[in-house]
Amino acid sequence: MEEVLDSLGPVIEAHPDYLPVVKSIVEPERIIQFRVPWYDDEGNLHVNRGFRIQMNGAIGPYKGGLRFHPSVNQSILKFLAFEQVFKNSLTGLPMGGGKGGSDFNPKGRSDSEVRRFCQSFMMELWRHIGANLDVPAGDIGVGGREIGFLFGMYRKLANEFTGVLTGKGLSYGGSLIRPEATGYGTVYFAREMLATRDKSFEGAKVAISGSGNVAQFAVEKVLDLGGKPVTLSDSSGFIHDSNGIDREKLAWVMDLKNVRRGRIKEYAEHFGCDYTESQPEPNLNGLWGADVDIALPCATQNEINGEEAKMLVDNGCIAVAEGANMPCTPEAVECFHENGLLFAPGKASNAGGVATSGLEMSQNSLRLNWTREEVDRRLEEIMVNIHRNAADTAAKYGMEGNYVAGANIAGFLKVAEAMEAQGLI
Repeated sequence: MEEVLDSLGPVIEAHPDYLPVVKSIVEPERIIQFRVPWYDDEGNLHVNRGFRIQMNGAIGPYKGGLRFHPSVNQSILKFLAFEQVFKNSLTGLPMGGGKGGSDFNPKGRSDSEVRRFCQSFMMELWRHIGANLDVPAGDIGVGGREIGFLFGMYRKLANEFTGVLTGKGLSYGGSLIRPEATGYGTVYFAREMLATRDKSFEGAKVAISGSGNVAQFAVEKVLDLGGKPVTLSDSSGFIHDSNGIDREKLAWVMDLKNVRRGRIKEYAEHFGCDYTESQPEPNLNGLWGADVDIALPCATQNEINGEEAKMLVDNGCIAVAEGANMPCTPEAVECFHENGLLFAPGKASNAGGVATSGLEMSQNSLRLNWTREEVDRRLEEIMVNIHRNAADTAAKYGMEGNYVAGANIAGFLKVAEAMEAQGLI
């Protein structure tokens, strides 16, 4: 909240009538918490906590992912939901902001255990969501498998087939490009940023963290644009492949992570490159200490601190685009701005995922399926527009080149206008 509110000063000076909106927008409209009992394969009962934060619905149905991870708590989900409000506003699509999930850990669990958990989770959540009310999606720990189990139970309980979840399989209402969308969108945004300084991905060395969907497809799009990805990571550690992660290696990573559900260490063993284990605290110093031109943090929040940001600066990095939700700490962002790096905040640069979720909602409403090319074209168009909107808004308020301020202000103004018009303050 501090990061957002700090940048709204010029807006409040110009529009003092929006001050009540600021006081209101920081509080969720609704917080739902519930217990999720489920049985493992040995018949032992487990009880997890489930959450849904319906943050702001002024411009459309609540929209935001479900996260299944041991770190999930109400505080983290409130931060993510708050961020989601501005991100969804920036897409130009009619979507409010929300977030949810559970402290359940799907790692190491069988398909049957995950199915039982998802069904129990949805038995409570279903009464609070709907195609015109709240449309959850996937996030960390919630991929196609989990979305399928959740949707199946929703359809059974609600006795209707609607687009109540996004990230669905193609056979039951999903959209092409959805798995690729966040990674592709991050790279599209970074490409637009680089173009403002007559730079491009061509020949650039790129550090990418994470190894899930976002990181995988960020690698793919970087390769499409002529760049050279050199790093990937997971919670156990990271690899640095100075020869570059080419398409053959990327296909191997996709099989490792999406099919075999293995660890990134196996990449180093298979391809013979450097591997560094994580420290007790989230510590990717070696990753961000790599000699690269562009950094795309695509793992989780707070993964680049001030010290690591300084390493990127010292090594000549020219641009950082967040593929995850606020992976850079305030100290890191300050370091980037002080040293003139191009920096794209997640609410702008990783909005491709929720944008394509919005396109999936549109297809569901129309009972249509667009082609891969059509969805990719619309995604690219949305990311170009987000970049233009953030850049133009920053310049309008005297902060040219500050994409953090531009994105915050642009996202806020649309929501504020809607809240004021509806008397929601």
